[in-house]
Formats: sequence, structure tokens, C-alpha cells
Amino acid sequence: MPYPKIELHVHLEGTVRPSTLLEIARRNDVALPANTVEGLADLYRFRDFAHFIEVWVMTTSALRTADDFRQVVVDYAQEAASHGAVYVEGIFSPAEPAVRGVPWEVIFEGYCDGAQEARELHGVEVRLTPDIPRGFPLEAAEATTRYAIEYRERGVVGIGLGGLEAEFPPEPYADAFALAREGGIASVPHAGEIAGIPSIRGALEALGADRIRHGIRAVDDPAMVRELAGRGTVLDVCPISNLRTGAVRSLEEHPLQQLVAAGVRCSLSTDDPAMFDTDLSREYDAATSLGLSPRDFYEAGVAGALCDEQTRETLRRCGEEYEWASADVKADKTEES
Repeated sequence: MPYPKIELHVHLEGTVRPSTLLEIARRNDVALPANTVEGLADLYRFRDFAHFIEVWVMTTSALRTADDFRQVVVDYAQEAASHGAVYVEGIFSPAEPAVRGVPWEVIFEGYCDGAQEARELHGVEVRLTPDIPRGFPLEAAEATTRYAIEYRERGVVGIGLGGLEAEFPPEPYADAFALAREGGIASVPHAGEIAGIPSIRGALEALGADRIRHGIRAVDDPAMVRELAGRGTVLDVCPISNLRTGAVRSLEEHPLQQLVAAGVRCSLSTDDPAMFDTDLSREYDAATSLGLSPRDFYEAGVAGALCDEQTRETLRRCGEEYEWASADVKADKTEES
């Protein structure tokens, strides 16, 4: 059995494997560039960031009904569970289908139904953190936040900010995040992946970030590293995603080891596993190949999770009861190989 894992940063639209996309597209009578699983798998093969966006648009354009959104969550919960996941915070971008005419209620109901079914079928606790896409009108940011608050009792726990970080700084979205805080919704923006320290500073100060997605460019400023460690801010780190997008040149040069050594809490996630050719086990293998401990990532996940305290205690107990020595042995073997 794989050791327990917590994933805090996964875009649900980016988890849709070719077979699922083909099924959903046929159901919705949506034309795709290929009509076989093999053909789609070839299209999915990562080439560069522009191509990744093409695949993202192809995938998200096929998602149209509550049942589509529900299926995406349930299918990924099954995949994540096979890698040991016990808790997942799934990201989705409701403004994108809303622009295409899908009602906001249909989007949120579908994802929330999926989270409930994922628990029942696969034993994975799923919480939801809708993303505000950078570059969309600020009215869409406010709508995302208001619906997040409305569905808080159905597992929506946070609001994110995603998209082109270097082109759209955090500050213009401050009002939406203030509204989220008033409604009891946490702040989990993307920052510090491609853009540097100002992006992280804006996320912390303008958006009141409770956790930061990526944040790896903090290593550019030792003072920022010390601040994040002192705050106990958890970073959602996605090593293979960073490699694919060019945020790092090689795994060996990834800042993860440096951040952990400086006392920054780092969890591990896949980001967009279907599109970046990765999975949760591969992310952990990548991190442990650097000599890092799986237990540290699990405990960072417990600390960073936006769940209720009862769920957090269950996750904590799961970590305490696991024999981590066996996981460390596996990590040592991975490093040797």
C-alpha cells in the first residue's frame, strides 16, 4: 500500500485523462481534434506552455453539465486514492464555463456533488477551492467569490487566483479576496512561480494569503524565506509541473530542498497531472530523490489544509499511525536509483 498523501494543489480540469475527455465529449456532442484515446493521448503529450493552453481549452470546452463536473471530481478521487491520497483540495475555474453560458449554479452543484460522491465511493476527503482567472473582468472575480460563499456548507473552503501571473499582479483582486474573508472563505492564490518576490508579497498583503500555490521564487530573497518560515505559511509545491513549464531548468535545481532546509513548510501536488504527464506518486518520488522526507510533506499538508478541525485531527491521526520508516526506506531506494 502507498503511504498516505495530502494534495492541496490540483486543477480538476487538468486531471481529465484522454479516455474521460472522449467519453464526455461524445456525451455532449463536442468535436475533438482526435476521436480515439490514442489520438488524444498523443495530443496531450506536453510540448510547451502554449500547447498546454491549447489542451486546457480543448478539455474545458467539453465540460458543460453538472454530471461532467461531478465525474471529473470522482474520477480524480479514484486516481488519487490509488496513490495513497486521503485528502485533496481541488481547484476549478467556474468563470470559464460561465462565460460559455453554463449557469454558475450548475458548475458549483456538479463539483460539490462530485466531492460528496468521492468520499462515499473512494474514501477521499475532497474540498474545493474555485479559482479566479487572471485577466477576466473583476465582475467574474466577485461572482466566483459570492458563489464560493454560497456553497461553503458543501465543501468550498477557499478562493484562488490563477492564470498568467507575470501579466496580472494580485492587487486588483483585493476586493474579491476581502469579500471571501468576510464570508469565511480562505485565500489560496498562485504566486511566485514565474513572477518573483512582488507576486508573493502582493499575495500575502493584498490578498491575505493563508497558503501560497507554488511560491518557489521565494528563494530569490532570503528575507522572504525567513518570513514564510516564521509565518508558518505552507507552499503548494509541484516539482514536475515546474519542470514542464520551465519555472526550473532541472529537478536537481528545484528550490524545494532549499526551502525545506530553511524551515518553510512545503506540501506536494500534481497541478495538472493529465497534461503534465505526472501523478501524485511521481511527485513524491521526485521530491524524495532529493533526499527529502515523505512525512514532512504529509505534515505540511495537514498544516495547510483548509478543512474543519475534526477532519484535520483525522488526518493528523492518520499520519501518526503510519509506519513512516518504511516510506523513508522507499525514498532512500529512489534516491540511490
